[in-house]
Amino acid sequence: MENPVRVGEVLRYTREKDPSVPVIDGYRNFHHVTAAPDRPRVLLEAGINVIASVQSPDRARRPALLIRSSPWKAGTRETPWHDVFDLEHGRVRYFGDHKAGLTVPTGSTRGNKALLEASEEHRAATAEDRVRAAPLLLFRAVSRNKRPKGYVEFCGVAVIEHVEQVLQEAETGHGSFINYVYELAVLDLTADGDQFDWAWIHARGNPSVSAAEALDYAPRSWRRWVEHGHAFLPKVRQQTGRREKTSPPDQLPFLNNEGTLLPLPQQHDDAGSSQPQPTGTLEEMTASLLMDRLRGLKVHGGRKQPSRHKPLTLLWAISGVETHRPRSVPWRQFRNEVGGLLAEFGRPDSSVTPEYPFWHLQTSGLWEVCGIPSASSFKPHSSVLDKLNPAGGLTEQAANLLDDPFVRSQAIAVLRETYLTGVDQHALLERLGLQGYESASGVLAGDAEQGTETGPVDRRATTVSRVVRDTALSKRVKELHGDCCQVCGLRLQTRFGTYSEAAHIRGLGHPHNGPDELPNLLVLCPNHHVQFDTLTVYVDTGGTVRMTSDGSPVGRLRRHPSHQISESHLRYHRGLCGRDSG
Repeated sequence: MENPVRVGEVLRYTREKDPSVPVIDGYRNFHHVTAAPDRPRVLLEAGINVIASVQSPDRARRPALLIRSSPWKAGTRETPWHDVFDLEHGRVRYFGDHKAGLTVPTGSTRGNKALLEASEEHRAATAEDRVRAAPLLLFRAVSRNKRPKGYVEFCGVAVIEHVEQVLQEAETGHGSFINYVYELAVLDLTADGDQFDWAWIHARGNPSVSAAEALDYAPRSWRRWVEHGHAFLPKVRQQTGRREKTSPPDQLPFLNNEGTLLPLPQQHDDAGSSQPQPTGTLEEMTASLLMDRLRGLKVHGGRKQPSRHKPLTLLWAISGVETHRPRSVPWRQFRNEVGGLLAEFGRPDSSVTPEYPFWHLQTSGLWEVCGIPSASSFKPHSSVLDKLNPAGGLTEQAANLLDDPFVRSQAIAVLRETYLTGVDQHALLERLGLQGYESASGVLAGDAEQGTETGPVDRRATTVSRVVRDTALSKRVKELHGDCCQVCGLRLQTRFGTYSEAAHIRGLGHPHNGPDELPNLLVLCPNHHVQFDTLTVYVDTGGTVRMTSDGSPVGRLRRHPSHQISESHLRYHRGLCGRDSG
């Protein structure tokens, strides 16, 4: 590399902006690292720093956007937000540059405008369009040499994964305002030694170099994202926590309390070898194969009365992916958490034996256990597991796939539908922190019940974020369809006119976090709105509306030439219904 910048490296950023000095106060000079002949200097003065576009042989492109997060003014009137840098899991939540008191439209500020343009590039459907997309280079201000300012830490290269509008409240007396918040996926630079070459940005800023030629300088993870798009983000997202394996205990034989070898009796669970054997390799694991393995779990009782031990354990593991819990957990933690789950939601006539799924889920090819002997003549008892405390959890490839919200939502639907139909679904998902997966709308901030104030209480100013629905969009889409349901054609006549409802295909609430935009809306009658939201019906790839329970047709989704519906959002909804494995 000609000019590498390492993840975690701190650079000196001075007011003088002199690029001629390589090192200042013991740290590499930011302006020296980023300088290029005949190009404007790169700045980090603002939160969102825009490098001017260049007209290349193929089309105009922006070399990069530099994002700087500073703790100095977070929560103040000027910047009443707090950016979240979860670099261990490759996620950053970054707020735009709209502020209280501004009268211009929210998306027209310099930073928001540039990020919204970049978001469109990042969501492009083809590699030919994504190759021009501007990379986001993440920095955050740090203190060094007893100076609170003047130093920045490089945090990585990112892609904009999701954008939404939020209502933010400034300090008391300064009112509220609408801003954008950007969910960023930080890319894994391990294959490049946790660094990238600034020559990449120079090449992107060189008008005589095409975007495809500049791509040769890019990190491997960026090139793979350009080739495959957002569906590939789980494979290239920085996931430090998952790469760290839990250190297994010494490889000891199973012992009883007297310290002698413990031969374990045969059990009536997975037939065949007493050592669970994975059902095939995970080298080519896909979302479709993952769903097949979830549907094909070996469980007690057959299909009429299937044991819930393995499905509940996998649902618990998926909830860990949702909350960024370590992929592999020690047996004692597993025993306490999953044991309580089995006692509460397992079959009434089933014993609470968390050791059964902990060990035998290995047959699924989605689960692994480390820290236990590999001898085939032994099986674990709970007392042995208590002594050795091995670690178990999802395989890395399964966890990576489930990190994709679409794959995760479908996996939850498959487990619920295949094995857990007799369970109180609301209580189960709430217990696991997955309640948003019950419906297409998800859980919106403020949905939970609020306590009632019975007397004077102390109050303090806080900063909050709430999803903002665009009522003009709702009105527009209803007018386009004349208040007629797109499923059944019904137009309700009320005392004062006609009535219909605008339904979001991919809900605005957590965990779906869908966009409030026209392609994400349907016009439905109240009946089909409820059915669509409760995942009772879905739209198949041919546009037929079907019952989720048996696939029987309900009708065809009626379209309007001025209302382009997002096929990706329809696919996401099918995934929630467990009806799409692609």
